[in-house]
Order: sequence, then C-alpha cells, then structure tokens
Amino acid sequence: MYVPKKVFFTKGKGTALTKLGSFEAALKDAGIARFNIVEVSSIFPPNAGIVTPEETLAGMKSGAIVHMVLAKMGSNEPGRIITSAIGCALPKNKNHHGYLSEFHEYGIIEKKAAKAAEDLAREMLLKTGEKQKDIERTFSTVISTKTSMKGKWTTVVSAAVLI
Repeated sequence: MYVPKKVFFTKGKGTALTKLGSFEAALKDAGIARFNIVEVSSIFPPNAGIVTPEETLAGMKSGAIVHMVLAKMGSNEPGRIITSAIGCALPKNKNHHGYLSEFHEYGIIEKKAAKAAEDLAREMLLKTGEKQKDIERTFSTVISTKTSMKGKWTTVVSAAVLI
C-alpha cells in the first residue's frame, strides 16, 4: 500500500486556441505537464511533510505517474474571471489525516476562493470527529485570471501533488 510522504502545492494558468491546449499550458505553468496525472480525492496523508515544488520537481522523472488533488477551471468567454483553489486543513496530531479540497468557480476573486477552499477543507476535517481546537491550521493555493478578450481558451489549475 502506497502512502505519500510529501505534498507540494502549485498553480498555473494558460491560454491557447483549444480547451485542451490551454489546460496543457496551465499544467506547464504549474510545472506538472510532464507527468501522467492521476486525480485523487481529498485526504492529506498522516505524517506527510509539505515541501516546495522547487525542491521536489527537479528530482522527478518525466512520464512518472503522479497523484494529485486538482482543481481546474477554463473558459473561452471573453473577459470572464476564472478561479481555482486547493484548500488544506491539518490536524494538530500528525498521526491523523488532514483534508484537501478543490474549489473552482467563475467570477470569484482570489481572497473569496481561498476562504471557500479552506472552509470546505476545515468542514471535512471536523466531520471526522476532530474538534476545532484540534485543527493546527488551514491554508490554500489559489489562482485567478481574466480570460482572453480574443475568444481563446484560458484555463487555471491549482494542485496538491502527493509524492
């Protein structure tokens, strides 16, 4: 059984003529386009450490199968605000698991998206029986942009990558 030992958070945006092209460009901007992505649900592994993309990506091989919680939003409607976020809630007891949440929405500014993603992760952690006082912290990674005014596709991605 595989349980990740590290997690890093990343985000990116991309624009292209096609939806898939803009998604690929967003993944490239986030530094994760060279991997085979497997989307997973919302558990932050017990005892996992949080690392930076810079200290992790260089040692990863292209083509590797990489598990991640991924939030994505795309549109080709000119001038539309698109936002994606990953929220995280961690318990004080590192032997317990935490929660990761995906948030993606139109017309939401980053501050509101961050709060929504963190609130969702906190809510999921509280449903496990953890008490509010037993939550160490919540945080998020969020990205927002306005879509191309020329009708091109624009995509934003936020990810928690589990290694």
